[in-house]
Amino acid sequence: MGNNLINENYIKLEQDIHSQDELFEAVANLAIEQNIATNKADIIAGLKKRESESTTGFQDGFAIPHTQLNTIAHPSILVITTKNELEWNSMDGKPANFFIVLLIPKDQAGSTHIQALSAVSKMLIHSNNRESLKNSTKASDIYQLLQDFVN
Repeated sequence: MGNNLINENYIKLEQDIHSQDELFEAVANLAIEQNIATNKADIIAGLKKRESESTTGFQDGFAIPHTQLNTIAHPSILVITTKNELEWNSMDGKPANFFIVLLIPKDQAGSTHIQALSAVSKMLIHSNNRESLKNSTKASDIYQLLQDFVN
């Protein structure tokens, strides 16, 4: 899938975020700042639309919000962790505070998107991987863990 899916600058830890809307806003800001996408409103709307179809909440506080848009320049995985747990309609009914966000250009929806989502899902199935991610206090550690799975 290539090395540019994730870099340390796409990882923001312990953010002061209190709602799903604030999280999507933070994702959009980060995507614009890192030249991943060109339209902030598009990202927020895309992530909300996906969430309304079915929850991206996983388990143990993890969620994998994702969207595919023409205004996304290159496939990227962003990670945001929040100080507060956010209600996310997760599969296990628990709130989420560890978000692995996939932003994929529309024309790669079938290929890159499926591969990235599958890689992240496979990683999160294992409780030891979830533990390792949760216990990481530095962006570089999370980057390393994800690198091993998505490349």
